[in-house]
Amino acid sequence: MTDLRLGVLGFGLRGPLALTAHRPGRGARVSVLAEHDPLLREAAAARIPGVRTVDDHRDVVHDPDVDAVLVLTPDHTHADLAREALRAGKPVFVEKPLDITIERCDAVLRTAFETGTRLYVGHNMRHMPVIRLMRDLVRGGAVGTVKTVWVRHFVGFGGDWYFKDWHAERRFTTGLLLQKGAHDIDVLHWLAGGYTRQVQALGDLMVYGDNPHRREPGEPRPEDWYTEDGHWPPHTQRALNPVIDVEDVSLVNLRLDNGVLAAYQQCHFTPDYWRNYTVIGDAGRLENFGDGPGAVVKVWNTRRSGHRALADAEYLVPEPPEDAGHGGADPLLIDEFLRFVREGGHTDTSPVAARMAVAAGFRATESLRDGGTVREVPPLDPELLAYFERGQVPGEV
Repeated sequence: MTDLRLGVLGFGLRGPLALTAHRPGRGARVSVLAEHDPLLREAAAARIPGVRTVDDHRDVVHDPDVDAVLVLTPDHTHADLAREALRAGKPVFVEKPLDITIERCDAVLRTAFETGTRLYVGHNMRHMPVIRLMRDLVRGGAVGTVKTVWVRHFVGFGGDWYFKDWHAERRFTTGLLLQKGAHDIDVLHWLAGGYTRQVQALGDLMVYGDNPHRREPGEPRPEDWYTEDGHWPPHTQRALNPVIDVEDVSLVNLRLDNGVLAAYQQCHFTPDYWRNYTVIGDAGRLENFGDGPGAVVKVWNTRRSGHRALADAEYLVPEPPEDAGHGGADPLLIDEFLRFVREGGHTDTSPVAARMAVAAGFRATESLRDGGTVREVPPLDPELLAYFERGQVPGEV
C-alpha cells in the first residue's frame, strides 16, 4: 500500500495527533507541516522524521504532493482553513469542534458539498472503548427505549488547560460550553439517537474570574503552566490568561428531536477529572464508572429496589493500547480517516453530528448569557443533511 502524503496545519495542543498519523510504510506519512511558532516547528521537525516544516498554511494546502490535510489549529481558525483545503480538492480532517459558530460550521459543510471533497471531523470520543461499550449496550436494548441522558463532566485540570491560553477568551471559543462541551454533547446525541432541538442553560465565571494573577498581554506561559499534582486549590493558580471571559461552570437542559430529555453539567474547578454518563430508558439504566483502566459500565434492568451498588450486569471496559491518545481513540480515529480518504463510505464520526454538537453548545451559551432563556437549535439545510447521510456522494438532482 502506498503511503498517503499528509499535510498538517498546526503542532500545538493536538500535535500528538500528527504523530499518530505519521506511520511510514503503514499507510500514511506526514510530509509537510505548517506552524507559525518557530519553537513548535523545531519540535515537529525533531519528532516527525523526514517532515518538511513551513510557516505558511498555503504551502501545505496547495502543495500538489499532499493527498489530504489535517487541521489541528485553534478552534476559531478551523472553518477558514478547512474550506481553503476543500476548495483545493484536498480531503480534510478537522479537529473538533468543527468551528465556534453555527454559521461557520454550515459554511464548511456547504463547501464540502459544493466541491465534492471529502470532509471528516475528529470527534474522537466515538472511538473511546467506554463510549462504544455504552453505545452497544444501548443499541442492544439493555435499557429499553432511551428516554433521558445525564452527563456530568468534572474538569479537574481546567485551571491549567483552559484558563491559561486562548481557551479563556470568547473570541476564540464562543465559550467552554461549546469548546469543551462539544465532545460530550456529541456523545449524548449518539447515545440518545437524536439531535438537540431546544436548549436552556445557566452558567457563570465563579472561580477564575476573581483571580488577579494574570500574565501580561504577550507574555508567554511559563514552563510549569501544568503539573499533575500542583496548582491546588484553584485560587493558587498563577500566570492565568490576561483575558478571561468564559464561564467555568455551566448547567444545560436539552430537548432532542426524538423526544429524549437530557442534561449536561460542566465544572472546571473540581479536584478530580472524570466524565459520568447515565442513560435511562423505559426498561433500565446504565452508567459508567471511570473511562480508563479498570473502568466498568453497570446496568440495572431486572427489578425495582432501593439503592444497590451491585448492578444486574457489569461490563469491564476494554483497555486501550499503551500510550494511545484519548483512551485509545486517537489511533482508531486516524485509521478511520485514512480509510475514508482512500475508499469513502460511511464513518462513525459525522460532519452533521459535529455541526449539531456545536449548534447545541452555541445556542446553550446564548441562553446562559441571556438569563437562561430557551433557545431553538436550527436544523441543518436538508440538502446538506441528505448529502452527508449518503456518505458524501452526489444524489439525484
